[in-house]
Amino acid sequence: MAVAGCTKCIKYMLFFFNFIFWLAGGVILGVALWLRHDSQTSNLLILQLEGQQAPGTFYISVYILIAVGAVMMLVGFLGCYGAIQESQCLLGTFFFFLVILFACEVAAAIWGFMNRDTISKELINFYDSAYIKAVDVSGSPSKDAAIKVLGVFHSTLDCCGKGDDTALFLQVASSLCPGKPIQAFQRSQSCHKKLTLLFSEKLYLIGLAALVVAVIMIFEMIFTMVLCCGIRNSPGVY
Repeated sequence: MAVAGCTKCIKYMLFFFNFIFWLAGGVILGVALWLRHDSQTSNLLILQLEGQQAPGTFYISVYILIAVGAVMMLVGFLGCYGAIQESQCLLGTFFFFLVILFACEVAAAIWGFMNRDTISKELINFYDSAYIKAVDVSGSPSKDAAIKVLGVFHSTLDCCGKGDDTALFLQVASSLCPGKPIQAFQRSQSCHKKLTLLFSEKLYLIGLAALVVAVIMIFEMIFTMVLCCGIRNSPGVY
């Protein structure tokens, strides 16, 4: 027998929140795929220097986001169907998956908070290792490869150098940053600053998406428990 009264209202509210949850999963999946194939990050993270790959720690959070978005779409559909059918079994399964997703999201948020500075620092260190080889006046064997790596950084981020404006850098700046006047080599064009800003913005976007999803999950868990209790207490349910 169908639920009635306030429980019926909860049923449709749960369906609505699940529909929003399903849409949010699609949006998160789309954002994660965009972050994975974004030209700025992709151009930088595929670089190699003397067999050393650019650090890909950033992609860990992106892959987690892709998995969460896909599972959210599946779980959201399950929740919508369970709410309409008033099935305690489906709603119980939905609640179980919600708890697992919420726990994974909390774990991912803790990992992201602990590593929020690591991503940009790793890539800055990779840039610096190429920078040292590129400005080496003795002409090391890897100098040409290092200059090519720096060229990708400079063209992708529209930056040049580390912002230190040393005499050695100014001596080779024209080859590292072709087309830029000497006056352009200032701290505002520092690749260190641009790298920090790039990943800060993207991690902020990931954190905002995670916060919105967490709020929706909390409401859904509450409504699911209330609806399950209402179904169990409805006349004709034994």
